[in-house]
Amino acid sequence: MFRSRSFIIITHIIGWLLFISLPVFFLSHDGRSRRIISIVSSPTFWLFGVCYIVLFYFHTYWLIPRLFIRRRYLTYTAIVIALFGGIFLLKPFDMLISRVGRRGPPPRHAPHPGADPTRRMPPPPPGEPFAPPQGRPIRLDITSIFLFIMVVALSLAVESTRSLRSTEQRAMKAEADKANAQLSFLMAQINPHFLFNTLNNIYSLAISNDPHTAEAIMKLSSIMRYVTDEAGVEYGALENEVACIQDYIDLQRLRLGRKVQLEVAIEGELEGKRIAPLILMTFIENVFKHGVSNHHHSLITIQLVSAEDRIRFFCRNRIFQKNNSLERRGIGISNTRERLEHLYPNRYRLDIQQEDDYYTVNLELFG
Repeated sequence: MFRSRSFIIITHIIGWLLFISLPVFFLSHDGRSRRIISIVSSPTFWLFGVCYIVLFYFHTYWLIPRLFIRRRYLTYTAIVIALFGGIFLLKPFDMLISRVGRRGPPPRHAPHPGADPTRRMPPPPPGEPFAPPQGRPIRLDITSIFLFIMVVALSLAVESTRSLRSTEQRAMKAEADKANAQLSFLMAQINPHFLFNTLNNIYSLAISNDPHTAEAIMKLSSIMRYVTDEAGVEYGALENEVACIQDYIDLQRLRLGRKVQLEVAIEGELEGKRIAPLILMTFIENVFKHGVSNHHHSLITIQLVSAEDRIRFFCRNRIFQKNNSLERRGIGISNTRERLEHLYPNRYRLDIQQEDDYYTVNLELFG
């Protein structure tokens, strides 16, 4: 913020120095003008500069915010016309030219040295009316008017650009806040859903008086600690995510029968890698939710490979028709896709295939 404001101040100073140097450059090349020092020391020179500087900042920081932006166009137009009238009457550029020009050499058409200054004009011929000498016509200072229009237009352009940039920044901030709110909403949906399924599994163990119930509760405690500590952030340690996945798989192993074959492989270096918390858990939940049967043989495959520039996840399970009808809609895969769009824009590849009664997921996270 400080650097940006300093840059704006320096830009304004350089711009006004260039602006007031134009008359100096113009008059210093005029044969009637004196040296540059005499031009700069002239009061009309500073009147010329101050006149347009005050006009610019008065129009930019008072007229536009207080009148133009608030749609008080009639008052704004009246004040601009009054300012134009002041420039028209003051003629700052013409005054600068005339005052500096008086210090130059005498005009070319000076009276002849032998002419009699007291000589009167001859009377008009008989029969012709007397025509008194006409006064000097009103001089229109085109340069001052042109500079007035340019300063007002530049002021409008600068303020419009600043307003547009401010609007874009507010829109970007609102979009980021919206994305964060939506991501928080998705996480709020996923976490209870995940814990709900885990509690159901422990409940099943408790009803059957399984001796591994206490161990399952400890696994659930570790999972809940991870969800509480890590799931609120966008990215967490990959090794913590893998530990949570392993605890969840261990809980599932306690209820699996002999007809289920489970293959789990985790390869690669986990330390130092980052991943969005619970981004893989939806797929792992679905594997056990739809790929387990008490009457048919089934194979569940889960693979996680941590490469140097990416994380590859693969899972495959058989789909049993009776479980397929129980699939909850609107929470699982669709929420995970939205989280991927928010957290890995253009940095992920998700391929989901369902064929020959098998469900396959291939996910790659880059970067």
